[in-house]
Amino acid sequence: MATIRELLTEADLQEAERRKLPIRVFKDDHLIDSDTRIIRFTDSTVITQSGVSDVTYHSRKECQFYEIRK
Repeated sequence: MATIRELLTEADLQEAERRKLPIRVFKDDHLIDSDTRIIRFTDSTVITQSGVSDVTYHSRKECQFYEIRK
């Protein structure tokens, strides 16, 4: 069974980026991105990539990020 942990702090996001952990992204209680990796983040944005040309920008204020461990 998968373990899900919310990524709240800078340290959480750094660990997910460094370890290339798969994450899920929610906005307004809807799943908008799944099985993607954080490639970079700033104070206002988290940039994820799930494929070679599939790069997405998410607002840190409007979205929730969850790590998935299997």
